Amino acid sequence: MSTNNFKTCIKISSVAVQRNFRLFRSILAPKTKLWAVVKSNAYGHGLSIFSKLVDGLGADGFCVASVIEGLKLRENGIKKPILVLGPTLPNLLKDAGEKGITVTISNFENLAQYLKSRSRPKFHLKIDTGMRRQGFYVKDLPKAVGLLKKSGDANLTGIYTHFASAKDLNYPTFTERQFGDFQKAAAIMEKAGFKKLVKHCAATGGALINPKYHLDAVRIGIGLYGLWPSRELEVQLNKLKLRPVLSWQAIISEIKDLAKGDYVGYDLVEKIMKPAKAAIIPIGYWHGFDRKLSGIGEVLIGGKRARVLGRVSMDLIVVDVTGIKCKIGDKAILIGKQGKEEITAYEIAQKIGTSHYEIVTRVNPLIERIIS
Repeated sequence: MSTNNFKTCIKISSVAVQRNFRLFRSILAPKTKLWAVVKSNAYGHGLSIFSKLVDGLGADGFCVASVIEGLKLRENGIKKPILVLGPTLPNLLKDAGEKGITVTISNFENLAQYLKSRSRPKFHLKIDTGMRRQGFYVKDLPKAVGLLKKSGDANLTGIYTHFASAKDLNYPTFTERQFGDFQKAAAIMEKAGFKKLVKHCAATGGALINPKYHLDAVRIGIGLYGLWPSRELEVQLNKLKLRPVLSWQAIISEIKDLAKGDYVGYDLVEKIMKPAKAAIIPIGYWHGFDRKLSGIGEVLIGGKRARVLGRVSMDLIVVDVTGIKCKIGDKAILIGKQGKEEITAYEIAQKIGTSHYEIVTRVNPLIERIIS
């Protein structure tokens, strides 16, 4: 599909996906499963399109946020194991079971609802070792084990936790403490007779910093998309060359001259102090180009940086192309490379005080994703 058919589109580099996947596979033992985390529309990269790419590369399974995402993968031909990381409503347990989707049980209320249900899909127990989000505390596991044994339920197939700060190299002892608590949890389960559970604790950060965290499986999310969990890890592990998968482009839809004294956009927030040339690009905060980029955001046109003038609107931005040779229909790069210049999700995040995870994940899912 040609990118020329769209005012704006997202390009997904199959070469970058392959490179990143092979890099992570190379640091894992053959027995360790690599599960691709494709929740939240594959971090903005397109749930189905990205999942099919890594499925073809040999991903052992997929992690999603909801049963609905899991069903979508099944509809698109994904046959490998799927684990729902988020909570599951009781009315979706039947669908999960019928489609072979594994759910997460993370508290006693969830467990009680599950045990009352006629439909019991396979499930993993989530252990809270320090994140203080989802999960049973280690001290509560004996009670959970008692309920499981009393019910005679044999669908428990895994146990896992999530590290709170593995990507932050300033807090290695906290990750170690979490790992130690998870080992205690695993020992409790094994002593209770659950001896063949799949054990996993590492996402991208944990997988990169220490192979002892790999266990039976790792959940790789941000790294597969060619982005580092943190700048600290990128600096520390600079020999591992991740390649960003996503680039975002749009066309120039209009060009106009601006006179000295003109105001640009809503609320008259920017006044033109000398004659300038402006290009209008048909994207805005509805598309995921954050309104906080008003006046400070940049795009690439003709290999040069063009600053956003005035407010970012819902569907349009205006950029300064004074001194840049361009015409209507030319491409503007919002994320990605053009010539020698590059705008990264990390750079954008730094400008507006957020995370690069948010920058890519919030790109509107209705924008066409195209494999390049």
